[in-house]
Order: sequence, then structure tokens, then C-alpha cells
Amino acid sequence: MAAEGTSEVVQVMEILLTAEIFNRNRDLDENDLTPRCREAFGMGPDGQVKRPVIVSDGTVAQATGIGDASEKVKGNPFIELDSFGHRMRISALDAAAGWFLKKGGRPLITQNPALASFFEGFDSVGISYREVRAANPRIEDTRAHLDAKIAALVKGDEALKTALDLLIISAPDEVEPSLSDLICTGQQAGIPAKVRTAILHRDLLRSHRIYELGKLLFVGPPGTGKTTLALALSRELHMPILEVRLSMVTSQYLGETSKNIDRIFEFAKKIAPAILFIDEFDFVAKSRITDDHGAMKRAVNMLLKNIDRVSLVRDGVLLIAATNHPQLLDEAAWRRFDEVVEFFLPDGEMRRAILSKVTGPLPWDGNVAELALRTEGFSGADLRVLVKEALLSSLIREKERIEGEDIERGYSLVMNRNLIRGVPPG
Repeated sequence: MAAEGTSEVVQVMEILLTAEIFNRNRDLDENDLTPRCREAFGMGPDGQVKRPVIVSDGTVAQATGIGDASEKVKGNPFIELDSFGHRMRISALDAAAGWFLKKGGRPLITQNPALASFFEGFDSVGISYREVRAANPRIEDTRAHLDAKIAALVKGDEALKTALDLLIISAPDEVEPSLSDLICTGQQAGIPAKVRTAILHRDLLRSHRIYELGKLLFVGPPGTGKTTLALALSRELHMPILEVRLSMVTSQYLGETSKNIDRIFEFAKKIAPAILFIDEFDFVAKSRITDDHGAMKRAVNMLLKNIDRVSLVRDGVLLIAATNHPQLLDEAAWRRFDEVVEFFLPDGEMRRAILSKVTGPLPWDGNVAELALRTEGFSGADLRVLVKEALLSSLIREKERIEGEDIERGYSLVMNRNLIRGVPPG
């Protein structure tokens, strides 16, 4: 997106400069192009943009919405137009770059890795190519890239196609929560660094036969952020997340459950790097202690065997299981995880931090510190529901700000809901 106030001519020049720099520098790849440039330059289903990139009026219109680009740059001495006047290219890169800077193009450079790679050498600009590229959305994070990868994997493989029906698959750029949205404990916040380190040093870890890394068990009451953190890790680690709910797998596909569990893990390994998230993991324990169905027990044993065989170091799969009922898990389930991550109902300080973060962007007239004291026993999810209901209340009353009576309505709704659920007040 163009910086506010950027002239149309400068926006056209951004596209022309990006194409010229990308064509000249073969070390640049598609992740050096902004998403709108990738699309406008014709990125294929393989995720690649063919060189040389040719820029036409249509190219610029697709990237910027500007329909008469060739007319806007017609008089520029460093722009070369074809005989029909609708295709254009930079004929003097240094001159065009200097003009671009003089006309206010620096904000665009800070969002465009291809431009940053060229302008990093300009002392007056003060741009870090590495930082700009790191902030640019990655192709690998997109739904289109993930869909193409999935299509190639399952083509002609009916077993893997079956696995798709048992998973909710999200690309990193589809996931809403980010780590910056969450109030995490130190242990929770440290997970990304551990995973990145393990991936970076996979060869070393393999050479020492250290494979038991990246199997996490999230334990805590409902609403404390187990699923939200798993989703946020997808964005943070640039890994798609594959969500499986064991109760659904076993209840709907009982006759094929063992085979389907195999297929789920096989799919995760083939789509890797990826996060495999198993919710309701306590379903394993419930199944192990019942004697009414041998097929179910076999399925549970198959699940535990697959957990044994999957590895972040060997396979690139980060396994996360979550349970609200850790007391149901027996030793056979516990020992399969190399780290247990605890989630607690927030204390007063954490409730205040959560409320401050959630209400920060809102027209909020309430006292956050006071509300934090009143909400002992509320989960993070409860606090978010409270704020959401308060916002809705203010909108219904056609008020511009969230006032005390709106907050009380949100508070009462959560209290009543928890009473119905049998959750005692704090």
C-alpha cells in the first residue's frame, strides 16, 4: 500500500524501479517483492515470477489502481516507452533512483525489499534491506502457496486426501492472533526461540541423535489461551497449522480411525514445516480407561505410537497437544512430551494487563485497575467476552464511548454464563 500523500507518479515509479532492480539482480527472489508486485508481475502457481518482468499500463493498474501510468511518466528522461506507448522501463537506474528519493519515495522503500536492496547503499537513506525483507509478507505464509503445496501432495493419493477431511488447515497469514496480542508467561513467550534454534541446528542435533524436541503439551483450564497461543505460533514461526480434534476423528470414522491417525501424521510430515495441533488430548485418557470398544483402544495406541515417531528435528513438525483435564492423562501419555507448558487463570496483575491490551484501541471510559480487581477467577477469554459485550452495549445505546453501564452489562453476562457452566465466582 502506498504511503499516504504519495503522488501517483511516485507510485508508478515504485513499480518501474522494482521491476528493473528485480530483473538486474538475480540474487533477489519472490520474497523480495511486495504482495501487490508479485500479483501484478504474474507470479505463477509454482510461486515464481518469470524474468524479465515487463511493465505495462495494465501491470501498474493492477498494482496501484492507476490506469494511465505511461501518460504520467511520458516526459521523464529516464523512462523508455515502446512504440505503442503502453509498455515502459527504466533506462537510467541511478537517475531514476535519485529522482524517486527527491520526490518522497523513501516511505515506499521501507516497505519494499527489492528497493531496499538497492537503496541500502545510499548513506542518506538509512535503510536495512534485511529488516525490510523480514517485515515483508512471505509467499510461504499465503493460502495460495499452501493450497498449491497441498494439491501437489494429495494428487493421486487417496489416503492423504482422506486426511484433509480430518484437519482444519490454516496458512500463517490466515491466523488472526499474534504473539503481540497475547499476555504470555515467560515459558510461553520462550517457545518460538526454542523452536527456531532447533530448526536452525537440525543437522547438529541429528548428528547427536537428539530427536525428542518440539513435542509440547499445553495444560490449563478452558479460556486460558492454549489454542490461541498455538495459532499465534503459526504466524510467529511461519508454519501452517493443522488442527485435529480427536473426538471428531474417532466418532465419525471409527472403523478407519487407526488408519486415519496414520494419515494425519503422514500428511503433517509431508507438508512440513508445520504445526500439528491436537486439541482435546484428554480424549486419549478417556479412551484408554474404557473397556467398551477395542477399536478405540487400538486407535489410541496408534496415536501414541505416531507421537513417538514424529520429530521437529527429523521431520520439521512441531507437535502441540492441549488438554483442560491433565489429571486424566496417564504416564504413557505424559512421557511422550518433552515440555509441559502450563496455562493459569490470570492473577490480578495479568488481568490488568489483558484488559489494558484489549481496551487500548477502544473508546473506553472504565477503570481498568478496578475492573481487574473485580474479575478474580475470570479467564482471559472471559475478559475478552466482557469487553466485547460492553462494546456491543454501547453501540446498541448509540453511544460513542463505552461507559460504566456497558461494562456492568458485560460483567453480568460473563458472571451469569459461568454460573450456568457451574464455574464458581472468584
